[in-house]
Amino acid sequence: MASELKYTPMSEIPKIHDKAVATFASGKTRPLAYRRQQLRQLGKMIQENEARLVAALHTDVGKPQLETTVADLGPVVYAVVDALKHLDEWTAPDKVTEVPEWRASWDTTVYKAPKGAALFVTPWNYPYVITLGPLAGAIAAGCTAVCKPSEHCPTVSQALAELFPKYLDPEAYFLVNGAIPETTALLELRWDHIFYTGSNRVGRIIAAAAARHVTPVTLELGGKCPAVIDPDTNIELSAKRILYGKQSNLGQICVSPDYVLVPKSKQDEVLAAFEKVYNQFWPNGCLASPDIGHVISPAHHARLSRLIKSTRGEVFLGGKTVGERKMEITVIKNVPLDDILMEDEIYGPILALVPVDDVHHAARIIAERPTPLAVYLFTESDDVKEKFLERTASGTLVLNDTYQQLAVHEMPFGGQGESGCTSLPSLPFLPVFPPPSLLLVLTHPRRRRVPRQDLVRHLHAQAQLHQRALRVRLSFPSYISFLLSSHAPFFPTPHSADPYMAFRYPPYSEEAVKALGTFGLHIPIPEE
Repeated sequence: MASELKYTPMSEIPKIHDKAVATFASGKTRPLAYRRQQLRQLGKMIQENEARLVAALHTDVGKPQLETTVADLGPVVYAVVDALKHLDEWTAPDKVTEVPEWRASWDTTVYKAPKGAALFVTPWNYPYVITLGPLAGAIAAGCTAVCKPSEHCPTVSQALAELFPKYLDPEAYFLVNGAIPETTALLELRWDHIFYTGSNRVGRIIAAAAARHVTPVTLELGGKCPAVIDPDTNIELSAKRILYGKQSNLGQICVSPDYVLVPKSKQDEVLAAFEKVYNQFWPNGCLASPDIGHVISPAHHARLSRLIKSTRGEVFLGGKTVGERKMEITVIKNVPLDDILMEDEIYGPILALVPVDDVHHAARIIAERPTPLAVYLFTESDDVKEKFLERTASGTLVLNDTYQQLAVHEMPFGGQGESGCTSLPSLPFLPVFPPPSLLLVLTHPRRRRVPRQDLVRHLHAQAQLHQRALRVRLSFPSYISFLLSSHAPFFPTPHSADPYMAFRYPPYSEEAVKALGTFGLHIPIPEE
């Protein structure tokens, strides 16, 4: 039974903000010993309340235990453990050593100082990892934080509201529950960093609110993530991995494959592959499967139902709905580029198959549309891979798989333009929050002098290089992040890895649930 979510009184929101700011100003959160203690408490909060948290998410969105533990709770415990292991390394000052000869005697140090009070506005689809993962980063960075989870997961949000003060410092880490009015009240206040994950529409509101205070903001949005099938690739395995990505959380995730660009020459083979895999995943039908959750709300369900009724494509697989929240994974073929399914992010269990002439045509289509969070390219060709790296833009280019880029914690994750801004590592989120503080100490050289003519010659050469860099738009490392951002990371999954990753495909066996049902949750948390 869903919990009744108790909203935070509006009058309390400014007080919570003031407490977070005051606690940070006091310096309480800065000592590494304090950060370690709070990180351990966050890990214990999850481990000691595992059953309650899994049940809460199943109540709210019907998410299977395997998905909750592997993709939502386990990664947070991993983030905590990783932060505890590397906190000294992450927070240590960095000396700048590679400098021109004429500046060799200068002592330049990069210090990593915490930003201050952070605000997290987080969604319902992965309410644990997207809320508590960044919180682990904020704690590790020495920040205070206020979390605003989604009201669409009332059982989860109420559980977190009750657990926060029991485990975390109530003077430094807060949780505000509510809906639009409460979120609006939070955004009216001045924060030192705002982290938002959700829709592009709300992301614009968040960005505008942050701009009023010139507050740095991280936006993790979405967009229509395309998959592309090269005619020369393994088509059945491609269909399997695409359908796996679509069924994860019932397509309600920002990196879900939204549409598939299918070469016309292989359309029949692609359709046959999708049909075969579909029946393997759900031999008794989607609606009877315990491995499928439900749509988040009746309004969301109604929107998706209208899309199925309004498309000019043909329903090929699925299409049935039950009640106000149950819906089959639905594959729709022959979808035109100007169809209603191609307008906005679908964010649900509908997969559009769009016929194209070839992979070159597919690359042009992607390049002409707003930048997605991910492009999923299925190919064996290095030439095709290079073409997509050069001619398309996305947060991540994933080769021969879907969704798995989220598991690569060492790789930056984020979007561009319509799909977000400010890339960050999937875990532990730390680099977002401590901005580097630069300390430049100028000392006079004692034994070594740089001749004046050498200095003039060096500066003249640097000026010429700078002019050339401005003209051709490349050169210095400081420009690279701005000028070479077509794809943040590139992530390939070999076909040969499939036997080792078969546990992820439905139907989830008892062995898989038993083996992975507590994935990552029971990692020992390092003590002092």
